[in-house]
Amino acid sequence: MNSQPASESSYLNEEVKQRIERCPKLASLDSINRKLAGLVNSDHSYTAQIAETIRRDPSLTARLLRMVNSVYFGLSAKVNNIEEAVLYLGMRQIKELSMATPVIDDMERMSSSSVRLPWRELWQHSIGTAIMTRKILGTTNLMIDDDTDYIIGLLHNVGKVVMAMAWPDVFKQLVNKPHASPAAVCTAECMAIGWDHAQVGGYYLERHHLPPEIVQAILHHAHPHDAGDYAMYAAAIQVGDLIVREAGIPSGFEKVPALPRGAWRETDGWKILFPDNEKEEAAASASLVEFSANLPAMLRGMV
Repeated sequence: MNSQPASESSYLNEEVKQRIERCPKLASLDSINRKLAGLVNSDHSYTAQIAETIRRDPSLTARLLRMVNSVYFGLSAKVNNIEEAVLYLGMRQIKELSMATPVIDDMERMSSSSVRLPWRELWQHSIGTAIMTRKILGTTNLMIDDDTDYIIGLLHNVGKVVMAMAWPDVFKQLVNKPHASPAAVCTAECMAIGWDHAQVGGYYLERHHLPPEIVQAILHHAHPHDAGDYAMYAAAIQVGDLIVREAGIPSGFEKVPALPRGAWRETDGWKILFPDNEKEEAAASASLVEFSANLPAMLRGMV
């Protein structure tokens, strides 16, 4: 993987790599959603079977019940029955929740020994971006037959977790300092350690043998044109990240002022996703704005 030179930072590329390599692996990356996905995708699954699988995971159970009882669903009576919750949510949202839960749990374990920060905001932003990335790519002509669209959004800021563990003091300074924009945050990260969080995350995931479409999309989500064959994936992350911010869900820690409304429509990512067709672009834009209005309530239930 190509990396920017350390330039003004005090860390050389080899030291950056060594620090990343010492970070523990996310165990969930090897088995994301394996058992529950099999049930959800089966034509012969029953709600009772899915509910029983969920019951064996306390963290997933708690998130499921919080989510179904959030104001997003507008229920008049509280739901405490897992089977009933599964019926309310539907298979797609159950699957998304089951993918997010082990990854977030793993990242919480990684981060618990490093910098004490409001991690919940990062988890909410990560899941929100996963949901929006899937929604965005669903409005395009790109055919996706797996969960890559959700996973790239979920993991796009994993580099921040790794940075907090590998450079806790530097990371704390970065998040306590105000920045003019998300791009300015990346610049400050490069100045401090030589790489920004996208590079750190991309290298970390490559070292743990995730497929190239995930690695390249995350590595280049700030500059999707550089992602080559995976530019659509990287573009969807870039746009999804900004829509989630616009919905009032910040990326976690940085002190960055609110962006102008609709700033995501001016990004390189949006132009990659919708290069020529104004009618399709307008329809997609309206759909995404309407959908994003429900995100804050949904995420309050999930995290």
